[in-house]
Amino acid sequence: MHTDPSCVFCKIVAGQIPSRKLYEDDEFLAFHDIAPWAPVHFLIIPKAHWVSMADLSPAQEAMMGRLMMLAPRLALEAGCRPGPEGGFRMVCNTGAEGGQEVLHLHWHVMGGPRPWARG
Repeated sequence: MHTDPSCVFCKIVAGQIPSRKLYEDDEFLAFHDIAPWAPVHFLIIPKAHWVSMADLSPAQEAMMGRLMMLAPRLALEAGCRPGPEGGFRMVCNTGAEGGQEVLHLHWHVMGGPRPWARG
């Protein structure tokens, strides 16, 4: 697994920086955002260091499919309501012009009653 020793998210994966973990397996780590925009706000990151969506290839197709199945489950477990009256948002910023601030592939999962602080 590729990591970047200067990456804050790689340091979280390694346990060098504490986080409030929501979920962890061999491939992903989910943890609560330190400055939440919504009542439910957590991040899902691959443990391997990928800079952004632009760096993925067809070899990561299974990883992406697994993420898309994991996110709704974690959103419900974290407190998002199901169905059309509930729901959640997933955001994955890619590159500087896409608003990406941490150069490690990650998704923000946000939900809960509105209004939200941001987003």
